Amino acid sequence: MGAGGPAGRPGSAPDGGWGWAVLLGCFVVTGFSYAFPKAVSVYFKALMRDFGVGYSDTAWISSIMLAMLYGTGPLSSILVNQFGCRPVMLAGGLLASSGMILASFTTRLVELYLTAGVLTGLGMALNFQPSLIMLGLYFDRRRPLANGLAAAGSPVFLSALSPLGQVLLEHFGWRGGFLLMGGLLLNCCTCGAVMRPLTGGPGARGGARPEEEAREMLPLEQGKKKAAGSAGGQQRRRRRKKRLLDFSVFTDRGFVVYTIAKFILVLGLFVPTIMLVNYAKDAGVPDTDAAFLLSVIGFVDIVARPACGALAGLGRVRPHVTYLFSLAMLANGLTDLCSARARSYGALVGFCVAFGLSYGMVGALQFEVLMATVGAQRFPSAIGLVLLVEAVAVLIGPPSAGRLVDTLKNYEIIFYLAGSEVLLSALFLSTATYCCLRKPCGPELAPDPPPGARDTEEAEYDSDPSPPAAATAAPQHSENHVAPDVEQAEEEEEEDGEEEGKPVLGGSAEMLSKGHWYQTDLFRVLQLALPLIARPSLLSICGARPRYQYTLKD
Repeated sequence: MGAGGPAGRPGSAPDGGWGWAVLLGCFVVTGFSYAFPKAVSVYFKALMRDFGVGYSDTAWISSIMLAMLYGTGPLSSILVNQFGCRPVMLAGGLLASSGMILASFTTRLVELYLTAGVLTGLGMALNFQPSLIMLGLYFDRRRPLANGLAAAGSPVFLSALSPLGQVLLEHFGWRGGFLLMGGLLLNCCTCGAVMRPLTGGPGARGGARPEEEAREMLPLEQGKKKAAGSAGGQQRRRRRKKRLLDFSVFTDRGFVVYTIAKFILVLGLFVPTIMLVNYAKDAGVPDTDAAFLLSVIGFVDIVARPACGALAGLGRVRPHVTYLFSLAMLANGLTDLCSARARSYGALVGFCVAFGLSYGMVGALQFEVLMATVGAQRFPSAIGLVLLVEAVAVLIGPPSAGRLVDTLKNYEIIFYLAGSEVLLSALFLSTATYCCLRKPCGPELAPDPPPGARDTEEAEYDSDPSPPAAATAAPQHSENHVAPDVEQAEEEEEEDGEEEGKPVLGGSAEMLSKGHWYQTDLFRVLQLALPLIARPSLLSICGARPRYQYTLKD
């Protein structure tokens, strides 16, 4: 499943061209989103001194940022489906920057929570999710490599922002540092500006044309709507059917399995990195050497993410990317378990190398597996709901680990617990994928479509069954923009089109040639007859879900 169909069709993925600029923007946004909440921690001691509070009080700034990054996923999905990726990213960049600028003038800790925590966190969330959506639209064949390169922004920016923050703190204080950091976040607006809405058709591989970009950013006049003709009416009808937040993804068993696995994974994935420095100090490692352990993880992570993305893009590996993701989680969990009793500095460095390698693989594959599971058409809603579930896990996992450390005064149990949770997630995902999601083999089943074909077929079903030639030749608008209102005449035309589009029992030759085995005469006759003969029906036995349902009338 990919971000688009074959070349030359609406929504086709260029796999290059302007997509490399989109990839660079996604790299920068991913770096800011994941590294910025951690880099802010260099200012905590200065904040504790000026505000007279403890470490746990100042640590809430980073926690609120991460909670906003994960918890506002559904809101970001709704805004993207309503206004498009580029306007949302531009607004998010302004919010993130204004939050840090306002934080530099605060006089109370609560004001810091609202500005640096809520505003900046919300702004980064409105940048992070749309950038991933645009990356999936611009890359299909090279999408695993693109995801790996974009994910490498997190360790790269973490290695750069932390030393930069320390320099700013020494020269300008925490207020000047926050002000300059807010200026850096304005680069998110630049990244949002390069996110051209992708349109298909010959000659559209570089992105949208200028009039289409203006059509995304500015509201359409009523007169221009009427002059659009049948092509514009068909496109608006298809957009009106698009939901702001598609909860139907929960009917996909693959998405449900992925969501459960990610929830279990996040419970223990971030715990070792949070506890590592204090664990090393408790083992007698000097402070400077203990802090260097995180740098080791970051350097290995930088290499692991692009390498894993390139590996996942190989022809023999990509169909089994879910199992590769499970293998990465399995390696990460075993690393935690095997290193729980590490006390020497050499053993801790070895743990950091192994952990950075497996952690980088997980980071490079997590969104690739989600794209392959739900497809590009439902990815905006899917990622928002997944991030919301992860937000709950983030608020449960690390705080619970900290309380256990305070109660038991033992870091080994924390590593055992975190490793067990990651290991359980890997086993659950691989087992459920093999047992519940594996497609049955048989002569009556059509072969799997190539990457991106499923998304193209879904887009074809959403449109009218027989569009006029003018509509086919007319340029397509961006799918990231939703028209505000539709006239009553178009609604009546849509209803007539739906009545004409209902399938007959036999099915057309064109429909049968697409490989939909469940639309043949034999299967539909069995579908009508078997509920009267025996239960469970044939559908529950073979696991198929036909597009149309029929009932017998008396």
